[in-house]
Amino acid sequence: MIQAKSGSMLVVRLQDGEGLPEALTGLELGAAGILSGIGMLRDVVLGYWDGTRYVEQPIAEPVELLSLQGNLGSYDGKPVLHAHVIIGHEDLSTEGGHLLSAAVHNTAELFMVLLPDVALERRMESSGLPGLHPRRV
Repeated sequence: MIQAKSGSMLVVRLQDGEGLPEALTGLELGAAGILSGIGMLRDVVLGYWDGTRYVEQPIAEPVELLSLQGNLGSYDGKPVLHAHVIIGHEDLSTEGGHLLSAAVHNTAELFMVLLPDVALERRMESSGLPGLHPRRV
């Protein structure tokens, strides 16, 4: 991972083979918004919440990372990533969903905003999902 910070902005470049969710939660930023992400991924697992569980869609072949947005916060005191992606296939078709897992294929470039005065805590809700409860710290 290569990274540089300027004020509240963080630019991150992930390299081939790095696990995308693991790399981001490993930054231990506390709270951050993921403004954009582009590059390539492989071994992607997308999820769709059907009201009771995530329906998983694995995609093994390399795909373009066309868009990545989300946030980093905490759940039960541990770092957690909530991110959605749009990916592009070789035939230029696209798919999108909740990012459950992925490995970087060649490179991924992300722009993030750090939120040092905010806690992005997740708490389990009746929907079965941990809902976002932001608060000022």
